Amino acid sequence: MNKIAIIGYLFFIFGCSNSISKEDLTQLNGYWEIEQVVFPDGNTKAYKVSTTVDYIQLEGVEGFRKKVSPKFDGTYETSDDAESFSITEKDGSFILNYKTELSEWSEKLEDLDADTFSVVNEEGLQYDYKRFEPISIE
Repeated sequence: MNKIAIIGYLFFIFGCSNSISKEDLTQLNGYWEIEQVVFPDGNTKAYKVSTTVDYIQLEGVEGFRKKVSPKFDGTYETSDDAESFSITEKDGSFILNYKTELSEWSEKLEDLDADTFSVVNEEGLQYDYKRFEPISIE
């Protein structure tokens, strides 16, 4: 009976995993806003409104991420600051490796589709993003 339970549990775990392919990585391109942070203890912090969004541009496995401020006319205000990153594949997962003049860090890509993505950093914080929809006031 225990063997059946273990086999069922394994099917459940592997059946529910969200597999990300290398071809899916292009979905990271574009504007993203943070939706929530999930802490290692399970608590969450929701972000209802944010004055900045992240712009990600990826070509192959190299890219950059920068903060931009959307304006009401549909344009963005930005600085020249950008965080370069590369993506490596490790044990079937994709890792975003950032490097700036001041720091280096990694995030594991947990989920990715056309409208959302999630990463987990080295401290166990999960960041959930949704595709940014600009507001245009004419």
